[in-house]
Amino acid sequence: MARRETSRVSIRLMLSYVLDWIIIIGAAAIGVALGTISPNKRPISLSNPELSYPNNPDTVTVAVVIIVSLAAPAAIILLTSLLLVPGPSVPKSVPKGLIWRRKLWEWFTGWLGLGMSCASSWLITSGLKNLVGKPRPDVIARCMPDLSQIAKYAVAGIPAVKGTTVTLVHAGICTNPDPDLLDDGWRSWPSGHSSFAASGLVYLSLFLASKLALTLPFLYPKQPGQSDSSYYSAFPSRLPSSSSGSYASKYDRDDNGAQASKLGHRQIAARNQAASPPLYLLALAFTPTGAAMYITASRYSDFRHHGFDILSGFLIGTVAAFAAFRYYHLPLSRGAGWSWGPRSRARAFWTGVGTGGYVGGNEAKKGGEAVMMEDLGGERGEERVSGAGT
Repeated sequence: MARRETSRVSIRLMLSYVLDWIIIIGAAAIGVALGTISPNKRPISLSNPELSYPNNPDTVTVAVVIIVSLAAPAAIILLTSLLLVPGPSVPKSVPKGLIWRRKLWEWFTGWLGLGMSCASSWLITSGLKNLVGKPRPDVIARCMPDLSQIAKYAVAGIPAVKGTTVTLVHAGICTNPDPDLLDDGWRSWPSGHSSFAASGLVYLSLFLASKLALTLPFLYPKQPGQSDSSYYSAFPSRLPSSSSGSYASKYDRDDNGAQASKLGHRQIAARNQAASPPLYLLALAFTPTGAAMYITASRYSDFRHHGFDILSGFLIGTVAAFAAFRYYHLPLSRGAGWSWGPRSRARAFWTGVGTGGYVGGNEAKKGGEAVMMEDLGGERGEERVSGAGT
């Protein structure tokens, strides 16, 4: 495969990623708009102790959640991409321009994933809040019900049993003059703080784990011809040959368990195939998730949500974070910290059935040659020229 330099930039490919951002921003805007619509209001019982908690101030305000869960991860992703990418494996002969393009690509995809995670979780959460209209634990304190109007606003139940009201009443019984505070009293499920915090901070934990090579150690399959004794032994280099009983065999072993086969295979003992990463790096990557858990727990202690609301919100945000991370990044265990490269120009917007994905395809055909170009992802400006049958 030959390569030749070019400064050409694919406008088509750039526009496809601009469209990604438009969709992300549009989803976030819809989520914000849904927060301005009055939700469904389920009837409440004024004698329900689960709805009779005081209306306390937020321990973590909405502004703080946005800063901690969106602005801070965005800044950390930027710094991480600039400082840790592309890593020590890059030869010194690689042009600085190519290195900077790779840095910018990792930053770009890092922000794309963060935006996708936060926007999708916010949209889903806002929509469910309005649709379900579940009352918060402090809804009665927000409502300020007019107790003289119970009969008027009763929708079901027994009017009174030994002087205790057990009637379900409509939200019309409320006298609170603040419509926003009142509407928010029926947005308990799922927790918006929990889902947004998880979507941004769990995503940041995954991003840091990727860039810091934090994975659970795992084993590769045994190489062809490798025996169980050499694979699982504590000291493979000290194993005698199965044929001669001596320490000479068809493998040249070292004390680390590596076996250099005369057949051309380099085989490694199971215990030496991986090692646990430093614990301080794990603690560093887990810190954002811990912050999300703190924000989530504060919603329970503030009487803003029921337990199920908080768990549901955190689950929505966590699923969004994992989905967005895998959408733009390679798996943690096998990706070596990289994000997926850019789409091909010919498949920037569409690929169709039977093509196998958004990478590949003939960009142009000239004299039996197929020309392709990676415009972004650290190799922009290089054309690949291959035979038409490849």
